[in-house]
Amino acid sequence: MILWLCVLVRIVSNPVSNALQKVLTQRGLHPLMIVGSTHLLLSLACVPICVQSAEDLSMSFWWSISVCAALAVTSNALLVQAVKLSDLSILGPINAWKAVVSLLPGVVLLGEVPSVAALCGIGLILVGSYVLTGRSRGGGGGRPARLYADRGVQFRFAALVLSGVEAVFLKESLLESTPMITFAWWSVMGLAAAFLGSGIVAQSDSRFEQFPVLRRSIGLTLVVAITTGLMQFTTLVVLSDYAVGPALALFQTSALVSVLLGWRYFQERDVVRRLAGSVVMVVGAILIVLAR
Repeated sequence: MILWLCVLVRIVSNPVSNALQKVLTQRGLHPLMIVGSTHLLLSLACVPICVQSAEDLSMSFWWSISVCAALAVTSNALLVQAVKLSDLSILGPINAWKAVVSLLPGVVLLGEVPSVAALCGIGLILVGSYVLTGRSRGGGGGRPARLYADRGVQFRFAALVLSGVEAVFLKESLLESTPMITFAWWSVMGLAAAFLGSGIVAQSDSRFEQFPVLRRSIGLTLVVAITTGLMQFTTLVVLSDYAVGPALALFQTSALVSVLLGWRYFQERDVVRRLAGSVVMVVGAILIVLAR
């Protein structure tokens, strides 16, 4: 029962966090500032856990969680940039492509041939992409190429690849600790990685322009930290009991929540078509993952 509650919280918290991040970008906050402030707030809550657990952790854990932190901060910053540039109802369903991306290492490195079910899943994701993009202005059919040419979608794909790799290292971290300890150190190490990346903000934007915006948005930033923390912690709980593949399959339905949030709060159009495309893509992703 607790496990399924975590799955439900994960499905809802992820798109809610993305929606609130989009609001913060509309207020003028840089993606790295959003990610860094999230990790700062989470780290403050995790200090006692880190102090108690530091001496008992192996070198393997430190290596895995360090890689996780670097990947998480980079992928989250790319994701925030994506939601800044594109519709939430488009970006949510794109997550279904994570299942296709996860097939590629086996095909390229091991020569593994995808099963019939996996090929059907890839086909469904392509069909869903076709439905998602709608019809061209000239009256032609939907054009997935237009979708993948979108700058925000490109950032989303980059974030997707990095987060897929991060999931593997998170699983390795869990083998050496508990979900709570992994979450605590993910938060703290992520703060360190975000601090190192903050030099980009200092060079591209005035820090003195960013901080007043952050102060005015502190309440919303706190809610983003809470929803992001819930998303990450419940992910870790599920990963500790499930293999990576089935766990990722369970999370695909959050795409539907993203479409509804985009329609309700950002006045994004074509909600019925985008919901239909999302459902097709989600079914395809689940087929791929469960076919392994």
